[in-house]
Amino acid sequence: MIEINNRLKKLRKDRKLTQQQLAEVFGLGISSISSYESGDRKPSYAVLKQYSAYFHVSTDYILGFENRQMLDISDLTEDEKDSIRILMTKYREKRK
Repeated sequence: MIEINNRLKKLRKDRKLTQQQLAEVFGLGISSISSYESGDRKPSYAVLKQYSAYFHVSTDYILGFENRQMLDISDLTEDEKDSIRILMTKYREKRK
């Protein structure tokens, strides 16, 4: 199972954020973000919820209980959602 610290670091780096930028977004010190990513400290439930909301992933994903990363499409129109579903189906068929 993937370590929480690696997942947190990956989420941040995938968005091309520095630890300082993420600390500012969450209202935390850079030392907290650094400690979470190095594995020296575990984030509190409140901080896990912040990560989950900000990066649009489930807490189960962060904790390593699931490997699927979810996309938040709740603010899209039905036509936009349908377009994404069609595109995803085409990519999946292409991989076969």
